[in-house]
Amino acid sequence: MTATLVPIFCGCILPIAIVLIVSMRKKNNDDKRAEILIKAIESGEEIDAEKLADALGKPKHTPLEVLNARLLRGCIYTLVGIALSVVYFVWPAGDTDALNSLILLSAVSTAVGLAYLIVYFVTRNQVHDGKK
Repeated sequence: MTATLVPIFCGCILPIAIVLIVSMRKKNNDDKRAEILIKAIESGEEIDAEKLADALGKPKHTPLEVLNARLLRGCIYTLVGIALSVVYFVWPAGDTDALNSLILLSAVSTAVGLAYLIVYFVTRNQVHDGKK
């Protein structure tokens, strides 16, 4: 029975729960921002609502911060993929299903990491040219 419940929960229930939690969090943040703006306007004092709205808005990342995040993610994913490949070759041959899953995970992780690194190297000149 547990052999059928685990894939159902991992494949169906878990993604739905994650999407629900993320959307509820975004809605809660928007509601709190709106509530603060309404109270500031209702207080009757001279408050610049636009400055308050900008201060309460989502933080905007600079292009350099985005570039550094891409580099960090690229390095992390690539190194995890390489580490999993090393584990694959060091692991004693026995459980072929685990080894096949490990090499697949390694390939996916390395591909994602390399994609981040490619985007980093392509966009790095655009960011640096924009700063000058």
